[in-house]
Amino acid sequence: MMILRMLFVALISGPMVMPAYGEHTQRIVETDRGVVVAAERLAAESGAEVLREGGNAIDAAVATALTMATTYPRAGNLGGGGFMMIRLTDGTVAALDFRERAPAAATRDLYIGTDGKVLKGSSTMGHRAAGVPGTVSGLAFALKKYGSGRLTWARLITPAQELATNGFTVSASLAEDLVASTELFSKNSAARRIFLRDGKPYQAGETFKQPELAATLARLRDKGPQEFYNGLTAEMIVADMRAHDGLITLADLAAYSTTERKPLQGNYRGYEIYTMPPPSSGGVALFQMLGMLEPLDVSGLAPQSSEKVHLWAEVMRRAYSDRAAYMGDPDFSDIPVRRLLDRDYLAQRMRSFSPEKATPSRDLPGGLLPAKPESTETTHFSIMDSAGNVVSCTYTINGLYGCGVVAGDAGFLLNNEMDDFTARPGTPNAFGLVQGEANAIQPHKRPLSSMTPVIVVKDRKVVIVTGSPGGSTIINTVFQVLTNLIDHKLSPREAVDLPRFNHQWLPDAITYEEGFVSEEAMGTLKAKGHVLRTRKLYPNDPASVAGLQGSAETIVIDPKTGRRIGVPDLRRFGTAAVAE
Repeated sequence: MMILRMLFVALISGPMVMPAYGEHTQRIVETDRGVVVAAERLAAESGAEVLREGGNAIDAAVATALTMATTYPRAGNLGGGGFMMIRLTDGTVAALDFRERAPAAATRDLYIGTDGKVLKGSSTMGHRAAGVPGTVSGLAFALKKYGSGRLTWARLITPAQELATNGFTVSASLAEDLVASTELFSKNSAARRIFLRDGKPYQAGETFKQPELAATLARLRDKGPQEFYNGLTAEMIVADMRAHDGLITLADLAAYSTTERKPLQGNYRGYEIYTMPPPSSGGVALFQMLGMLEPLDVSGLAPQSSEKVHLWAEVMRRAYSDRAAYMGDPDFSDIPVRRLLDRDYLAQRMRSFSPEKATPSRDLPGGLLPAKPESTETTHFSIMDSAGNVVSCTYTINGLYGCGVVAGDAGFLLNNEMDDFTARPGTPNAFGLVQGEANAIQPHKRPLSSMTPVIVVKDRKVVIVTGSPGGSTIINTVFQVLTNLIDHKLSPREAVDLPRFNHQWLPDAITYEEGFVSEEAMGTLKAKGHVLRTRKLYPNDPASVAGLQGSAETIVIDPKTGRRIGVPDLRRFGTAAVAE
């Protein structure tokens, strides 16, 4: 181990390239009071207003998430699901799983054709791609058990309902998303009616109203969240499913429930880290990577050096190999979490590491299949209230605008989360990852996820709240934000802005944001045997332009002063709103 330490202290210095992103460049905010950091401005302001009214972080999370269902339809949702981490001021930590479930009629070979091959697009587009939504259940569960009791469900859903009724101004980014999804919307009459006027998407600066969604939100406001699962909204979903050979039934909706799981806890260099257990693969993989890194002295590595990137990529490669082999829904499979996080096991995984050359993924023990990815179109928000309660929440409808299906006259998009199951072992899904038997399709089962909402504590005080969208890259985005702060001692703004990279075992390549290292460092990495590929905005499009990795909406708290630093990730026009 001392040899490794000696090898790792060499530096390749160079200027940090700060990316210039987006249609605006909001600076970080600092406050002694509450703060909401989200990917969309109106949603962040909605949450901050709840904090101003005396609500806690959980109340604000519900308002933020519901507002994004109106203002951020690419990922904000009623028709999807996700995970929420909560830490209260008394030290209580909760992990809420409101991930979608497979319908009762789903079968292992649901997406396999008569030739034994996966039917192209069958798990990503159309009604059969949708899992039973969990978002409304999850938000209601969080509010009932952990909310302040000062604000009602009806109050928290009102901003979303009013914005759907009165409309809001289309931003340049939303306009671009709508243009990119025109073909998807055109395949579904309800989606076409809402998002395309006369076959054309809305333009930046125009007002976007959603009367059908407004009516659904009004029903949920007046009748409560269970209306989604056993009221008119449920009937609308099922009627649309019956009309289009979908699988979700009234029984599926009525049977859905949020699961509260035991938080996954670990330690890294004196910090306590809390995150989601399976069916999120993110927590296990994150702790594996941190566990492989912790015995090594990385304090002398420059953040953008070839030595650092090489080591980080090799750690990522090994964790994703295990992700492919072992991860799934713990309610259906025995997930060996304790063994995967055992320090002796992690040391064994690193014995094949060489500082001088990349380990070919085919030579690594562990998973026999490439790890399966999920869509990059997820969203994350982080919230802290004035008392110190925090929420880290990541939720999604999977693909950009989900499966492209609006649930009849209910006005909201459905997810295509069924694509996160293993359609056929060994066959990549839409984003290149493949998974094993533990993630095969079964009725009522939750698909594997990479979502990794995180809360970091030191000396019994919260110091970091973060998470990210990005599909299979989520875990590595969170890993890099944490190590940027803890190992490289970067400022909060620098830690979020630093160009990112990803290695997910298979395909055996490092994908990267432009400027992630110098040309000289890239040459060194290639000489070590790494394949380097610029990230693509749309992974399956050969002509896709260079893309960005994740959107880590982050809060960093100064442990001495208690000042909260809200850091919006400018990759997706994030916004920080304060309760002042």
